[in-house]
Amino acid sequence: MQIKPVIACVSLLAGSLAAVSGATAQAAPTPNRSGASPAACASTNVGGGSCLPGLGAAGDAPVASTTLDATALYVAPDGTDGAAGTEADPTTLASAISRVDSGGTVYLRGGTYHYAQTVTIPPGNDGSSSARTTLAAYPGESPVLNFAAMSEDPANRGLAVNGDFWHINGIVVEHAGDNGIFVGGSNNIVERVVTRFNHDSGLQISRIASTTPDDEWPADNLILSSESHDNADSDGEDADGFASKLTSGPGNVFRYTVSHNNIDDGWDLYTKNETGPIGPVTIEDSLSYSNGTLSDGTVNADGDRNGFKLGGDDIEVDHVVRRNIAYDNGHHGFTYNSNPGSMKVSDNVAIDNEERNFSFDKGTSVYRNNTSCRSGSGSNDKTVGDADSSNQFWAGSNGSRCSSYDGALDWSFAADGHLVVTFGGTAVTP
Repeated sequence: MQIKPVIACVSLLAGSLAAVSGATAQAAPTPNRSGASPAACASTNVGGGSCLPGLGAAGDAPVASTTLDATALYVAPDGTDGAAGTEADPTTLASAISRVDSGGTVYLRGGTYHYAQTVTIPPGNDGSSSARTTLAAYPGESPVLNFAAMSEDPANRGLAVNGDFWHINGIVVEHAGDNGIFVGGSNNIVERVVTRFNHDSGLQISRIASTTPDDEWPADNLILSSESHDNADSDGEDADGFASKLTSGPGNVFRYTVSHNNIDDGWDLYTKNETGPIGPVTIEDSLSYSNGTLSDGTVNADGDRNGFKLGGDDIEVDHVVRRNIAYDNGHHGFTYNSNPGSMKVSDNVAIDNEERNFSFDKGTSVYRNNTSCRSGSGSNDKTVGDADSSNQFWAGSNGSRCSSYDGALDWSFAADGHLVVTFGGTAVTP
């Protein structure tokens, strides 16, 4: 097969990479996809499948369920704190969060909400395992939480989800001074969101405070059918698309998620000696491309620029990484990043990443059915651990499976929320 270099084209909830001959170049952002119609939603859970609502128009946030909660509170850009919170008399987001009952619903009307301070769902403001509290876009509308009034500072996060058992659905969070969405609570679902142009990782899962005990680190969160792009900090070394790092607990899952054109890594599961191991993370059925280069062509050569960065400081964590695609990232596609644990790395595809497609220099990880492809010469993969003949790693030539990944890369979210990736117009399943 012959895989071609690409021009990166960016949209908000769907993206494309058009193949061209010659050197890799950057194109202007180009929304190019309309969404699917809404679907009825039966259930959403971390352990199993999910029935999800459909997308809005190209460039919009996804829409919430078309069945409205009769007892919901309503929020609008021109709402007031003292308003009743009805559809006719909407309130503010901060007021609605403070008033909503456990298991209740808050709808955000479309438009841009301008903030200079973090919007926080505080600890103790919880739903339950049988009835999550919902914060969702009003059906067919696109609420954008804009934090451009913030300066770049670690304290200046956008939306902080520090409660438990919440369901965040269908919002865009942009221009925060740190993370766009910060998840410090547990058992939350963050679905169909876009985090963009923030000054640290678009969405990060970590402990709320330095005093938070290890057994209260955020756990069992599901990030679903979401996109994170063009997040960049001033030093160009911290802003990833998605991160579950430093102080996150077990059971966090990223599913059907897309990370692209962030200044640092697509995913960052970094650990350090001061705080020790994080809980194992699962990343599945997701796509990471063109990280290390912003949509406008900005590059920080000193950044990490990996597709999936899976560790740090020689700390063992047994992550699960399966059915993902790493494409055209500025350093490695998949890298252990000094995690000598026993990770399960299966059914992944890595194509034309700048250094190795797969880079695992130590550990006892298990590799099955992975595929590594190149359009020209490149560094050989390194996979220390248990790698059998089901893998087709790059060692100077492409394996037979690479023919399925020829042509232009394109992607979209289906009506049920799952990620659809195509090469040359043909859908692929890693």
